[in-house]
Amino acid sequence: MARLKTLYNDTVAPKVREQFGITNVMQTPRLEKIVVNRGVGKALENKKRLTEAVGELAKITGQQPVATQAKKSIANFKLREGNGVGCKVTLRGERMYEFLDRLIAVVFPRVRDFRGVSSTAFDGRGNYSMGLTDQLVFPELRADDVEFLQGMNICITFSNSDDEKSQFLLSEFGFPFKKK
Repeated sequence: MARLKTLYNDTVAPKVREQFGITNVMQTPRLEKIVVNRGVGKALENKKRLTEAVGELAKITGQQPVATQAKKSIANFKLREGNGVGCKVTLRGERMYEFLDRLIAVVFPRVRDFRGVSSTAFDGRGNYSMGLTDQLVFPELRADDVEFLQGMNICITFSNSDDEKSQFLLSEFGFPFKKK
């Protein structure tokens, strides 16, 4: 079992229930999924960029990504409906906890000039979104193998939660929020 999942079951969930006065166990906020998304706008000029982005995302997450296509044609961007413009992965269960554990313990310390993540990036329903500007902070990728630097968006989705509960839950996992 993933380290963060046992931490959640043994200590974090009871602490959340006690902190917010939740009596029903089924109303406890919990992680539902993590979506990792990469937009590859330059894929219109060079198809190799999308292929590399898919391969890198597969290495990072341990799961095969889905390539996303443009829904509309936009002449100013030379974009046609159906062109590949990005890729995404939805992580659930064990892989989700493993990815979050690596994000907290390995990736954040490797980010240059890291002072913590924003505590205002919650959406009002308890979901948290953040972005990374460089994929080389993940230890699965070697700098020699990467041709194009490309960031990614990470969205952490919770069930039965609001912003305050989600922030408390993430901080209990060790998420490094900026000091106010």
